[in-house]
Amino acid sequence: MNSKIKLIKGDITKQHVDAVVNAANSSLMGGGGVDGAIHRAGGKQILDDCMDIINRQGRCKTGEAVITTGGKLPARYVIHTVGPVWNGGHKNEPELLANCYRNSLQLAVDKGIKTIAFPNISTGIYHYPKAEAAQVAINAVNNFLKDNDSIAEVTFVCFDEENFALYKDLLG
Repeated sequence: MNSKIKLIKGDITKQHVDAVVNAANSSLMGGGGVDGAIHRAGGKQILDDCMDIINRQGRCKTGEAVITTGGKLPARYVIHTVGPVWNGGHKNEPELLANCYRNSLQLAVDKGIKTIAFPNISTGIYHYPKAEAAQVAINAVNNFLKDNDSIAEVTFVCFDEENFALYKDLLG
């Protein structure tokens, strides 16, 4: 396992890192799952920042990432990325999901962020198969870290036991 990668089972809204990643929807207005939890825990400032982004550039496209304040979260920033909805793997879902991790990490590097925590993007209401999503996530992060040493630590935060077990097996 890459020494910069950590795995925990827990709540992403409680992570003491520079940035947490939000599995957002394209409207950036909050929603269910991780997205709703981050917006609820982080408060109005995150929503206000998201509204500013929407007013500036429009919706966030699948695989892209944007950054806001962390609001009331212990993390200083929230990086919002829009994962793909699973359509049987025939709509470029693996590449789009990998882009979520790559673009979030690149945004972190650009902002001088050293520690970042990811949820299991797209594995909830977007129905991406958990085992495949875990493989894409780990490969994308490992490949990014090979070429970039400014990120000190990446934490995968698994909310459920199934994802935690999958990541644990894949990370060794």
